[in-house]
Amino acid sequence: MNLKGVHLLLTYRCDLECDHCFVWGSPKARGVFTIKQIKNILAEAKKLGTVDSVSLEGGEPFLYYPIMVKAVEEAVKLGFHVEILSNCYWASCPEDAMEWLLPMVEARNVELSLSSDLYHGENWQIEEVKNAVKAANSLNMKAEILSIKYPKAETACPKEIEGAKVGLNELMYKGRAASKLAEEADKKHWREFTKCPYEELANPERVHVDPLGHVHVCQGISIGNAWQKPFSKIIEEYNLYENPILEPLIRGGPVALVEKFGLPHDEFYADACHLCYDARCMLRKKYPDILGPDQMYGEFE
Repeated sequence: MNLKGVHLLLTYRCDLECDHCFVWGSPKARGVFTIKQIKNILAEAKKLGTVDSVSLEGGEPFLYYPIMVKAVEEAVKLGFHVEILSNCYWASCPEDAMEWLLPMVEARNVELSLSSDLYHGENWQIEEVKNAVKAANSLNMKAEILSIKYPKAETACPKEIEGAKVGLNELMYKGRAASKLAEEADKKHWREFTKCPYEELANPERVHVDPLGHVHVCQGISIGNAWQKPFSKIIEEYNLYENPILEPLIRGGPVALVEKFGLPHDEFYADACHLCYDARCMLRKKYPDILGPDQMYGEFE
Protein backbone atom coordinates (compact mmCIF):
# COMPACT_ATOMS: atom_id res chain seq x y z
CA MET A 1 0.00 0.00 0.00
CA ASN A 2 1.43 3.36 -1.06
CA LEU A 3 -0.40 5.41 1.55
CA LYS A 4 -0.53 9.18 0.96
CA GLY A 5 -3.23 10.43 3.31
CA VAL A 6 -4.50 9.63 6.79
CA HIS A 7 -7.99 10.83 7.72
CA LEU A 8 -8.60 11.04 11.45
CA LEU A 9 -12.26 10.76 12.38
CA LEU A 10 -11.63 12.91 15.42
CA THR A 11 -15.09 12.09 16.71
CA TYR A 12 -18.30 10.48 15.51
CA ARG A 13 -20.30 13.11 17.39
CA CYS A 14 -21.88 15.93 15.39
CA ASP A 15 -24.24 18.79 16.19
CA LEU A 16 -26.27 17.76 13.14
CA GLU A 17 -27.85 14.49 11.99
CA CYS A 18 -27.86 14.84 8.20
CA ASP A 19 -29.75 12.32 6.08
CA HIS A 20 -26.81 11.77 3.73
CA CYS A 21 -24.14 11.10 6.39
CA PHE A 22 -22.39 7.78 5.77
CA VAL A 23 -20.72 7.67 9.21
CA TRP A 24 -24.06 8.27 10.98
CA GLY A 25 -22.79 11.48 12.63
CA SER A 26 -25.15 12.53 15.41
CA PRO A 27 -25.39 14.30 18.78
CA LYS A 28 -26.00 10.79 20.18
CA ALA A 29 -22.71 9.41 18.83
CA ARG A 30 -19.81 8.77 21.18
CA GLY A 31 -16.06 8.51 20.95
CA VAL A 32 -13.25 11.04 20.50
CA PHE A 33 -9.50 10.73 20.01
CA THR A 34 -7.23 11.56 22.92
CA ILE A 35 -4.14 13.65 22.31
CA LYS A 36 -1.98 10.63 23.13
CA GLN A 37 -3.78 8.55 20.50
CA ILE A 38 -3.43 11.31 17.92
CA LYS A 39 0.32 11.54 18.53
CA ASN A 40 0.53 7.76 18.19
CA ILE A 41 -1.13 7.69 14.76
CA LEU A 42 0.83 10.70 13.49
CA ALA A 43 4.15 9.17 14.58
CA GLU A 44 3.23 5.86 12.97
CA ALA A 45 2.17 7.65 9.77
CA LYS A 46 5.48 9.50 9.68
CA LYS A 47 7.32 6.21 10.11
CA LEU A 48 5.82 4.94 6.84
CA GLY A 49 7.62 7.64 4.86
CA THR A 50 4.89 7.95 2.22
CA VAL A 51 2.17 9.92 4.00
CA ASP A 52 2.12 13.64 3.22
CA SER A 53 -1.34 14.77 4.35
CA VAL A 54 -3.61 14.46 7.36
CA SER A 55 -7.32 15.25 7.41
CA LEU A 56 -9.28 16.00 10.57
CA GLU A 57 -12.94 15.22 10.25
CA GLY A 58 -15.86 13.57 11.99
CA GLY A 59 -18.62 13.96 12.95
CA GLU A 60 -17.76 17.58 13.62
CA PRO A 61 -14.14 18.06 14.77
CA PHE A 62 -14.72 21.61 16.06
CA LEU A 63 -16.87 20.13 18.85
CA TYR A 64 -13.58 19.08 20.47
CA TYR A 65 -11.76 22.27 19.62
CA PRO A 66 -8.71 22.05 21.95
CA ILE A 67 -8.03 18.47 20.84
CA MET A 68 -8.41 19.45 17.19
CA VAL A 69 -6.01 22.40 17.56
CA LYS A 70 -3.44 20.18 19.25
CA ALA A 71 -3.80 17.63 16.43
CA VAL A 72 -3.18 20.37 13.87
CA GLU A 73 -0.07 21.56 15.71
CA GLU A 74 1.35 18.05 16.05
CA ALA A 75 0.65 17.18 12.41
CA VAL A 76 2.23 20.39 11.07
CA LYS A 77 5.23 19.87 13.35
CA LEU A 78 5.81 16.52 11.64
CA GLY A 79 5.63 18.11 8.19
CA PHE A 80 2.13 17.01 7.18
CA HIS A 81 -0.23 19.15 5.16
CA VAL A 82 -3.49 19.41 7.15
CA GLU A 83 -7.09 19.64 6.01
CA ILE A 84 -9.98 20.26 8.40
CA LEU A 85 -13.54 19.34 7.44
CA SER A 86 -16.36 21.23 9.17
CA ASN A 87 -19.99 22.29 8.87
CA CYS A 88 -19.11 25.70 10.40
CA TYR A 89 -21.66 25.69 13.22
CA TRP A 90 -19.12 27.87 15.06
CA ALA A 91 -19.00 30.70 12.50
CA SER A 92 -21.79 32.90 13.87
CA CYS A 93 -20.19 35.97 12.27
CA PRO A 94 -16.95 36.62 10.32
CA GLU A 95 -15.26 38.34 13.26
CA ASP A 96 -15.88 35.44 15.65
CA ALA A 97 -14.95 32.91 12.97
CA MET A 98 -11.54 34.57 12.73
CA GLU A 99 -10.94 33.87 16.41
CA TRP A 100 -11.74 30.18 15.87
CA LEU A 101 -9.36 30.00 12.92
CA LEU A 102 -6.40 31.97 14.28
CA PRO A 103 -4.61 28.99 15.92
CA MET A 104 -4.75 27.09 12.63
CA VAL A 105 -3.37 30.08 10.71
CA GLU A 106 -0.48 30.31 13.15
CA ALA A 107 0.24 26.61 12.64
CA ARG A 108 0.44 27.18 8.84
CA ASN A 109 0.08 24.55 6.10
CA VAL A 110 -3.62 24.13 7.00
CA GLU A 111 -6.68 24.44 4.78
CA LEU A 112 -10.42 24.16 5.27
CA SER A 113 -13.00 22.00 3.52
CA LEU A 114 -16.44 23.31 4.47
CA SER A 115 -19.81 21.60 4.02
CA SER A 116 -22.52 23.70 2.39
CA ASP A 117 -25.47 22.11 0.61
CA LEU A 118 -29.15 21.25 0.94
CA TYR A 119 -28.48 18.49 3.46
CA HIS A 120 -26.86 20.93 5.89
CA GLY A 121 -29.26 23.82 5.44
CA GLU A 122 -32.19 25.25 3.51
CA ASN A 123 -29.95 26.84 0.87
CA TRP A 124 -26.79 25.81 -0.97
CA GLN A 125 -25.03 28.79 0.62
CA ILE A 126 -25.21 28.37 4.38
CA GLU A 127 -24.69 31.61 6.27
CA GLU A 128 -22.18 30.15 8.74
CA VAL A 129 -20.10 28.78 5.86
CA LYS A 130 -20.11 32.19 4.20
CA ASN A 131 -18.89 33.69 7.49
CA ALA A 132 -16.12 31.10 7.77
CA VAL A 133 -14.95 31.72 4.20
CA LYS A 134 -14.89 35.48 4.78
CA ALA A 135 -12.78 34.91 7.89
CA ALA A 136 -10.45 32.54 6.04
CA ASN A 137 -10.04 35.06 3.24
CA SER A 138 -9.09 37.76 5.76
CA LEU A 139 -6.49 35.41 7.25
CA ASN A 140 -5.12 34.27 3.86
CA MET A 141 -6.20 30.74 4.70
CA LYS A 142 -7.25 28.45 1.87
CA ALA A 143 -10.86 27.28 2.00
CA GLU A 144 -12.89 25.12 -0.36
CA ILE A 145 -16.54 24.09 -0.26
CA LEU A 146 -17.68 20.48 -0.21
CA SER A 147 -21.22 20.07 -1.56
CA ILE A 148 -23.21 16.89 -2.16
CA LYS A 149 -25.63 16.48 -5.05
CA TYR A 150 -29.28 16.78 -4.11
CA PRO A 151 -31.43 14.84 -6.60
CA LYS A 152 -34.57 16.96 -6.16
CA ALA A 153 -32.89 20.36 -5.95
CA GLU A 154 -34.93 23.21 -7.43
CA THR A 155 -31.90 25.48 -7.67
CA ALA A 156 -28.42 24.85 -9.05
CA CYS A 157 -25.37 24.49 -6.84
CA PRO A 158 -23.20 27.62 -7.09
CA LYS A 159 -19.66 27.36 -8.43
CA GLU A 160 -18.28 29.62 -5.70
CA ILE A 161 -19.27 30.80 -2.23
CA GLU A 162 -17.62 34.06 -1.18
CA GLY A 163 -14.84 33.30 -3.65
CA ALA A 164 -14.24 29.74 -2.39
CA LYS A 165 -14.49 27.07 -5.08
CA VAL A 166 -17.37 24.61 -4.70
CA GLY A 167 -16.74 20.93 -5.39
CA LEU A 168 -20.00 19.13 -6.16
CA ASN A 169 -19.73 15.45 -5.21
CA GLU A 170 -21.94 12.43 -5.79
CA LEU A 171 -24.39 11.36 -3.11
CA MET A 172 -23.23 7.95 -1.85
CA TYR A 173 -26.02 5.71 -0.62
CA LYS A 174 -24.33 4.14 2.38
CA GLY A 175 -24.71 4.71 6.09
CA ARG A 176 -27.70 6.90 6.95
CA ALA A 177 -28.20 7.73 3.26
CA ALA A 178 -28.97 4.06 2.57
CA SER A 179 -31.63 4.17 5.27
CA LYS A 180 -33.11 7.61 4.62
CA LEU A 181 -32.64 8.42 0.94
CA ALA A 182 -32.26 5.26 -1.14
CA GLU A 183 -35.95 4.41 -1.39
CA GLU A 184 -36.75 7.46 -3.52
CA ALA A 185 -33.59 7.33 -5.63
CA ASP A 186 -33.44 6.31 -9.28
CA LYS A 187 -32.16 2.73 -9.29
CA LYS A 188 -30.19 0.38 -11.53
CA HIS A 189 -30.10 -3.40 -11.76
CA TRP A 190 -27.90 -4.91 -9.05
CA ARG A 191 -25.67 -6.71 -11.56
CA GLU A 192 -24.38 -3.39 -12.90
CA PHE A 193 -22.34 -2.78 -9.75
CA THR A 194 -19.20 -4.76 -10.55
CA LYS A 195 -16.65 -2.36 -9.07
CA CYS A 196 -16.19 0.18 -6.32
CA PRO A 197 -16.42 3.62 -7.97
CA TYR A 198 -14.86 5.62 -5.14
CA GLU A 199 -11.99 3.78 -3.42
CA GLU A 200 -8.87 2.13 -4.84
CA LEU A 201 -9.20 -0.89 -2.59
CA ALA A 202 -6.38 -2.85 -4.25
CA ASN A 203 -3.87 -0.11 -3.46
CA PRO A 204 -5.44 2.55 -1.20
CA GLU A 205 -3.83 5.96 -1.09
CA ARG A 206 -5.82 6.95 1.98
CA VAL A 207 -7.34 5.36 5.07
CA HIS A 208 -9.61 6.59 7.83
CA VAL A 209 -8.80 5.96 11.48
CA ASP A 210 -11.54 6.34 14.10
CA PRO A 211 -11.41 6.96 17.88
CA LEU A 212 -11.86 3.24 18.52
CA GLY A 213 -8.70 2.47 16.58
CA HIS A 214 -10.32 0.98 13.48
CA VAL A 215 -8.39 1.57 10.25
CA HIS A 216 -10.91 1.84 7.40
CA VAL A 217 -10.09 1.46 3.70
CA CYS A 218 -13.71 2.45 3.18
CA GLN A 219 -15.84 3.68 6.05
CA GLY A 220 -17.15 0.53 7.71
CA ILE A 221 -14.51 -1.85 6.32
CA SER A 222 -11.66 -2.20 8.80
CA ILE A 223 -8.25 -3.73 8.04
CA GLY A 224 -7.06 -3.69 11.63
CA ASN A 225 -7.14 -1.87 14.95
CA ALA A 226 -4.38 0.61 15.70
CA TRP A 227 -4.85 0.21 19.46
CA GLN A 228 -4.08 -3.50 19.12
CA LYS A 229 -1.36 -3.39 16.46
CA PRO A 230 0.90 -0.50 15.35
CA PHE A 231 -0.69 1.54 12.59
CA SER A 232 2.43 1.34 10.43
CA LYS A 233 2.38 -2.47 10.63
CA ILE A 234 -1.29 -2.60 9.63
CA ILE A 235 -0.48 -0.59 6.52
CA GLU A 236 2.74 -2.45 5.66
CA GLU A 237 1.11 -5.87 6.06
CA TYR A 238 -2.05 -5.05 4.11
CA ASN A 239 -3.05 -8.12 2.12
CA LEU A 240 -6.36 -7.73 0.35
CA TYR A 241 -6.54 -11.40 -0.64
CA GLU A 242 -6.64 -12.48 3.01
CA ASN A 243 -9.60 -10.21 3.71
CA PRO A 244 -12.89 -12.05 2.99
CA ILE A 245 -14.76 -8.79 2.34
CA LEU A 246 -12.20 -6.94 0.25
CA GLU A 247 -11.21 -9.85 -1.98
CA PRO A 248 -14.60 -10.11 -3.74
CA LEU A 249 -15.06 -6.34 -3.81
CA ILE A 250 -11.79 -5.92 -5.70
CA ARG A 251 -12.46 -8.90 -7.95
CA GLY A 252 -16.00 -7.97 -8.96
CA GLY A 253 -17.40 -5.19 -6.80
CA PRO A 254 -20.55 -5.48 -4.68
CA VAL A 255 -21.97 -8.06 -7.11
CA ALA A 256 -19.10 -10.43 -6.31
CA LEU A 257 -19.57 -9.84 -2.57
CA VAL A 258 -23.24 -10.81 -2.82
CA GLU A 259 -22.47 -13.85 -4.95
CA LYS A 260 -19.60 -15.10 -2.77
CA PHE A 261 -21.84 -15.37 0.27
CA GLY A 262 -25.09 -16.13 -1.54
CA LEU A 263 -26.81 -13.15 0.06
CA PRO A 264 -30.46 -12.30 -0.53
CA HIS A 265 -30.87 -9.05 -2.45
CA ASP A 266 -33.29 -6.79 -4.28
CA GLU A 267 -33.27 -6.41 -8.04
CA PHE A 268 -32.48 -2.69 -8.06
CA TYR A 269 -30.24 -0.39 -6.01
CA ALA A 270 -29.45 3.32 -5.92
CA ASP A 271 -25.72 2.84 -6.52
CA ALA A 272 -22.79 0.50 -5.80
CA CYS A 273 -22.50 1.82 -2.25
CA HIS A 274 -26.13 0.93 -1.59
CA LEU A 275 -25.68 -2.71 -2.64
CA CYS A 276 -22.34 -3.00 -0.85
CA TYR A 277 -23.66 -1.47 2.37
CA ASP A 278 -26.75 -3.70 2.32
CA ALA A 279 -24.54 -6.77 1.87
CA ARG A 280 -22.16 -5.72 4.63
CA CYS A 281 -25.02 -5.21 7.06
CA MET A 282 -25.99 -8.86 6.51
CA LEU A 283 -22.40 -10.03 7.08
CA ARG A 284 -21.62 -8.06 10.24
CA LYS A 285 -22.23 -10.88 12.69
CA LYS A 286 -19.95 -13.18 10.69
CA TYR A 287 -17.12 -10.61 10.44
CA PRO A 288 -17.47 -8.20 13.39
CA ASP A 289 -13.76 -7.27 13.40
CA ILE A 290 -13.87 -6.21 9.75
CA LEU A 291 -17.35 -4.73 9.45
CA GLY A 292 -17.39 -2.21 12.23
CA PRO A 293 -17.68 -0.39 14.45
CA ASP A 294 -21.38 -0.34 15.35
CA GLN A 295 -21.45 3.42 14.80
CA MET A 296 -20.75 2.97 11.07
CA TYR A 297 -23.89 0.88 10.81
CA GLY A 298 -26.23 3.11 12.77
CA GLU A 299 -26.03 1.20 16.04
CA PHE A 300 -25.49 3.50 19.02
CA GLU A 301 -24.74 2.37 22.55
